[in-house]
Amino acid sequence: MSDTKNSNSNEKNDFIRHIIREDLAEQKYSQIVTRFPPEPNGYLHLGHVKSICLNFGVAEEFDGICHLRFDDTNPTAEKQDYIDNIEKDVQWLGFEWAGEARHASAYFDQLHEWAVKLIKQGDAYVDLQTPEQIRDNRGSFGEVGKPSPQRDASVEENLQRFDDMKNGKYAEGEAVLRAKIDMVSPNMNMRDPVIYRVMHQSHHQTGDKWCIYPMYDYAHPLSDAIEGITHSICTLEFEDHRPFYDWVVEKVGFDVPPHQYEFSRLNVDHTLTSKRKLKQLVDEGIVSGWDDPRMPTIAGMRRRGYTPEGLRDFCERVGVAKSDGVVDFRLLEFSIRQSLETTTARGMAVLKPLKVTITNFSEALQDWENQKSDSVNARWDEDNQALWLTQPCHPNVDMGEREIPFTETIYIDQSDYELEPPKGYKRLSPEKPEIRLRNTYVLAVTEHVTDEAGNVVELKATIDPTTLGKNPEDRKVKGVIHWVSASLGVPATVRLYEHLFAIDDPSSANDVHEALNENSLTVLDAVIEPSLANADAGTRFQFEREGYFIADSEEHSNDKPMFNQIVSLRDSFKPA
Repeated sequence: MSDTKNSNSNEKNDFIRHIIREDLAEQKYSQIVTRFPPEPNGYLHLGHVKSICLNFGVAEEFDGICHLRFDDTNPTAEKQDYIDNIEKDVQWLGFEWAGEARHASAYFDQLHEWAVKLIKQGDAYVDLQTPEQIRDNRGSFGEVGKPSPQRDASVEENLQRFDDMKNGKYAEGEAVLRAKIDMVSPNMNMRDPVIYRVMHQSHHQTGDKWCIYPMYDYAHPLSDAIEGITHSICTLEFEDHRPFYDWVVEKVGFDVPPHQYEFSRLNVDHTLTSKRKLKQLVDEGIVSGWDDPRMPTIAGMRRRGYTPEGLRDFCERVGVAKSDGVVDFRLLEFSIRQSLETTTARGMAVLKPLKVTITNFSEALQDWENQKSDSVNARWDEDNQALWLTQPCHPNVDMGEREIPFTETIYIDQSDYELEPPKGYKRLSPEKPEIRLRNTYVLAVTEHVTDEAGNVVELKATIDPTTLGKNPEDRKVKGVIHWVSASLGVPATVRLYEHLFAIDDPSSANDVHEALNENSLTVLDAVIEPSLANADAGTRFQFEREGYFIADSEEHSNDKPMFNQIVSLRDSFKPA
């Protein structure tokens, strides 16, 4: 899609694009074909976003195509729900795949035929060792492997045993098909890797047709070859798998074989990108689901309120390299914040309400029409004893207008009044009792009320009737705070988030529970201006002076508003 291109896309010159430019200059391929090949055994996460942007991005930049293929070779771990959500994630990020979504399982017949071909060529054999024996005899980095007793069995014996595997005559773990390569190779992936195993499991695409399933490392390169993939782009952990990728493609034989290229995976501090460990959090109920807004899944980030534009910008800023590193999480927040600045309407929400009673409200508003400035657009509501102020939804972008009710009793945030203010504090205190209320009058605190513990629970104050939309003539008032009507504001639940993990590298923890941040979620009983309560689920806003928030896609309603914090309003972080 064209909206995924950056205005500086012609300046991108990472090593992947350099290779593609050279291949095109040499007329090596008539068309560039890439693919995004997830295993449907969980939800996609932040690391996948980079791969999606790269594979779909280079295909678009070079007038090629990109396939979406599910490498669905393990029916015990795969679900249709995962498939559906992966397709949703890719489209939400702004990409479309060529043709229908593909499945490695659609190639099972062909993959089986090629396995038979390998046996006939003497390049594969059936091993009857136990899984434990295979693992032990494989050796280690300091010890060469030991050949299987069945390694030199005849072609006829291997064909019969493989046929017996296919026909269900072996139980799981009793037989596997292995590539016959080199048991003393320094690359462990070349020590006769297993390419088929027995699994008496129904498959979500093929049903009960098969009781043997190809291994990922066997099905993946051959699926690439079937689809005419020119550039098989994957992350660095597959670099040691490339020799087998090339071996199996060569042994089967293709006129134009695919080639694998590895780039650095996306590592972000305080972020876990192991589907297995993320699934553990879901299964144990540590999070509410794969789409919990604290989760680094695309579904979680979407519910959190992250934008596809922000995620794509983040990946572009990170770039493509061949060496691993760790990206500062604040760069992700920077990109998200940039995408929200001119696209979100404003609104006022008091997250920790402190009651303020305006003691001269009725008196001050008796002649409000004659006292206001020409820039003020307002109306008096006799029934509710409220002054409804019309304000733009965004200060610089035309997003329409909203009405905000100003009443005798309002709420301000608890943090906007301090009995003993810290140095540099510029809001309300006994020593500084006056401040401007956003969009309305200058307010002066005359009294504070405390509970038995000494906490301020209410303020008594007055407003200056000459300051509606204008500054007082006799003094300078510093500071502006937001507020919400106590009588016409709407109660709302607001969820604030910190990192799900308390340590920089949660993958380094022996137990994922040890890495969790117990303060990752804070739920507040807030009060919001009425216009926010009328928002549709999934609508993003900037809560003035608080940050960016989204009406929760699952739980928000006009009767029970629910907002998730997307990102803070500002940060000192500056991208390089």
